[in-house]
Amino acid sequence: MRRILVVGASAAGLAAAETLRREGYEGTLTLVGDEPHVPYDRPPLSKQLLASEWDVDRLALRTPADLAGLDLDWRPGTAATGLDLTEREVRLADGSTVPYDGLVVATGVRPRRLPRTDAHVLRTLEDALTLRDRLAPGRRLVVVGAGFLGAEAAAVAWRLGARVTLLEPAPVPLAHAVGTEVGAALARAHRDHGVDLRTGVTVTEVTEGGVRLAGGGTVEADEVLVAVGSVPNTEWLADSGLDVRDGVVCDAYCEAAPNVYAAGDVARWYNPLFGTSMRIEHRTHAAEQGMAAARNLLARPEARKPFAPVPYFWSDQYDMKVRAYGHLRGHDEVAVVDGDLGERRFVAVYRTGDRVTGALAVGVPPKAIRQWRQAIAAGAAWHEAVRGPRGHEAVGPGHDAAGTVGRGFVGGGA
Repeated sequence: MRRILVVGASAAGLAAAETLRREGYEGTLTLVGDEPHVPYDRPPLSKQLLASEWDVDRLALRTPADLAGLDLDWRPGTAATGLDLTEREVRLADGSTVPYDGLVVATGVRPRRLPRTDAHVLRTLEDALTLRDRLAPGRRLVVVGAGFLGAEAAAVAWRLGARVTLLEPAPVPLAHAVGTEVGAALARAHRDHGVDLRTGVTVTEVTEGGVRLAGGGTVEADEVLVAVGSVPNTEWLADSGLDVRDGVVCDAYCEAAPNVYAAGDVARWYNPLFGTSMRIEHRTHAAEQGMAAARNLLARPEARKPFAPVPYFWSDQYDMKVRAYGHLRGHDEVAVVDGDLGERRFVAVYRTGDRVTGALAVGVPPKAIRQWRQAIAAGAAWHEAVRGPRGHEAVGPGHDAAGTVGRGFVGGGA
């Protein structure tokens, strides 16, 4: 290959570009990004940057010298608008086209918005800076959506002295992902800190003075943040012939078409470890998949390796550190194997079928959950890894029934 094009200049795209050079690719390497900035880290946007703990410069993923060392044909501030698989070229918003022999699609996602609204969202550097400038002691902030992003922003705003109302349509925040009992435990942290968390509430419209609710009623606010999920950036691929159902659909090697790979938030690929297709929006995953896609793009067909990771994510809320491994969605059962939900210091393990497929920890050292990552990666059977010989006690991998017994619950999945 003489020309490789990476579309998307965030964590996944940068990791792909760096891996291509590290693996010995010496041809033309073009990196296209729709933002004008050098690649930067997104997780701090809802944490350290929003809290004014970090300066903007600290977000950069690489120094100018690092980027210069990649010898890139660097195209910042220029969005891709179309892909021609036959001609093997990508059209850009400035009217130019970029030919390629190999292509990595890493265009990420954008926030889902409510209709006809100019409320805040939180995805880009500008989004975070704009919201930060509006937060101050006594200001009223409504956060629509109590997922991880909304929860993190609510926690930061509370710490800054804002009066925070957190609105969630589901009866229990995050129940679809982490289970009802674990979701309820995380939700209690908001109420314990004085955040007005309201569940079973649907917002229909953002108004000049707050939000309007389904069934009538309003919630007044000085600022409104909408955090109701995201949409993969695939519109530019609509006429390309690629399968773009909820992301760029790929095989186990991250390949979407011959010599066309996808990575990061935009990629929906088949993960053979779990036997299902998934699209993951986590920072660590984006970098890992960018590296895997780049290696497979360069490799001979018989030398390619399936991308079969144990996904990992983390979240900081108030004094809680949340860590999780695996594929928690669609689980059949969840068991607290260590600690106590009420104290928000626990490890919960998730079953899908007869396998351990996920683990989530709150308020415990990292080593308390790492053993469960190993169990997930090994495809450990639930009854061997979680259930003790007595049949009802939840224990950690490698322990018998006399080991650390869960003091929480064993319940059905979301």
